[in-house]
Amino acid sequence: MGLLQSKGIWLTLQVKDLYFVSPLPGSMMRISVLILASFCLLQVYRRNQRATRIRGPQSPGWAFGFAKIILDSATTTELYERWAREYGPVYKVPGVFGQPRVILWDPKAISHFFARDTWLYNQTPFNKIAVRATIGRGVLWADGESHKRQRKALNPAFSAAAIRSLTYVFHDAAHKTVLAWNDEIESNQETHCAVIDAQQWMNHISLDSAGIAVLSHDFGALDGNDSDVVHVLNAFGSSVNVSHNLVILAQNFPSILKLPLPRTQFSRKLSLIIGKICQEMLSRTRKEKEMGGAEQGDKSCLGLLLKAEESGESAGLTPQEVIDEAKVLLLAGFETTAVSMTWALVELARNPDIQTKLRDECLEFGSTPSYDDLTNKLPYLDAVAHEVLRLHAPVKEIPRSATQEDVIPLSEPLRTADGSFTESVCIPKGTVVVVPFAALNCSVSMWGPDAKTFKPSRWFEGDENTRGARDALHGYRHLMTFGDGARMCLGRLFALTEFKAVLFVLVQSFVFEMADGPGVQIVESLGTLPRPRVVGSAEAESVPLRVRRYEI
Repeated sequence: MGLLQSKGIWLTLQVKDLYFVSPLPGSMMRISVLILASFCLLQVYRRNQRATRIRGPQSPGWAFGFAKIILDSATTTELYERWAREYGPVYKVPGVFGQPRVILWDPKAISHFFARDTWLYNQTPFNKIAVRATIGRGVLWADGESHKRQRKALNPAFSAAAIRSLTYVFHDAAHKTVLAWNDEIESNQETHCAVIDAQQWMNHISLDSAGIAVLSHDFGALDGNDSDVVHVLNAFGSSVNVSHNLVILAQNFPSILKLPLPRTQFSRKLSLIIGKICQEMLSRTRKEKEMGGAEQGDKSCLGLLLKAEESGESAGLTPQEVIDEAKVLLLAGFETTAVSMTWALVELARNPDIQTKLRDECLEFGSTPSYDDLTNKLPYLDAVAHEVLRLHAPVKEIPRSATQEDVIPLSEPLRTADGSFTESVCIPKGTVVVVPFAALNCSVSMWGPDAKTFKPSRWFEGDENTRGARDALHGYRHLMTFGDGARMCLGRLFALTEFKAVLFVLVQSFVFEMADGPGVQIVESLGTLPRPRVVGSAEAESVPLRVRRYEI
């Protein structure tokens, strides 16, 4: 479709130019048009002849195809795996107006994809516009050489040494939360417990931690500071007032995002507010450096951004990129970790035996763990964290657009639509290729028959059910949660360290239960990220948990 449209525009321009430059007889004009049209059709024919005829499910409707159905992540996880069994490890799924998306389930194909991410496979036009509108042209927006340069400038801020020096920030935020919850419990003398909104509190912890670690700025969310940035970031991942039909259409017609719609206006407001804060923090740090009072800042994310800016535009970051990177780091550091920590508390509340086992390990360890302790000396905490990230990946899938024709190798022969078998798949330029992170993380073929069960013990040696994942997937700890290749999550150590540090402190101090009883149904919301949502609750974004002090 894209090629036909672009060729059609080119054809129109050429015919128009011919008409105005030198008027031709009618017969000559018709011949010229026929030649040009034949040339376009020949190119399309050759492209289609080279492209592999991939099988896939029939579209349930001409307008939206499967686009609405796959918004439900629980349904999608089941569908993606069933389609892989039925149509092979690479298949196509029809979307809006029949436009197909190619789904990669084959391990060799996925490795090939990640090896070429940002170069041969770029962000889709929809993602480009959406990311630029929200957080600018930072590392999440960039492709190719620009992405490589920005990533190189940011890498030192997320090394083990850098995160080691920030671990105290996460502990401080967790201890503030303990004090606040103790006050809540103290005020309820009759019940000796409190009902807290887990999502809201995890948002506060994550925002204050990201603010201090990234910008050296305390937003004070845990102290009750009711600022614009708290409101706008809390609302960012909300599913409330999001038109899913509009989002679906915008993925095929990204120019919709340029219209003055409520969601696009919100994204611009978010960008302006975060940009203003980042600009203020950067200006303050620049002044302190000029006065010789911010030498220690060079170890922070903010200091690193300034150092990258000073290295020059060709090798480092431009002044605008510095602002955009700060926005990326703040937003990414806030939202994804908050969602993961909320899911962790939900799973612990639903699985009291696992909660008890985790608490016993944390109490036995005793003192506040360092970065190295969190990494190496608390195995069950590590297993719980990774099981939450496996079962509740913050990013469900990544779509990319092929910038040129590509031949994707396969680990096993694939039966095509004409009945033949092939060991590689040829896809044309412009094809949208998808790696379904969440579905791969919960695949029965890779993680065993209990793949959809919360089971931290699977992360210990000897669990045979994980052999498929160990053999097939090459991401971090065989998880797709952080991606792989050039775009593997830059802040994975930051996120894991914060996750573990906060969970360690909270589980040591409190017992968690579902506020509405153990049978309450929790599902993933359809917002920007899959926040947990209580089915039937009047407060769509609230996750109420009952907490009480743990008495030794």
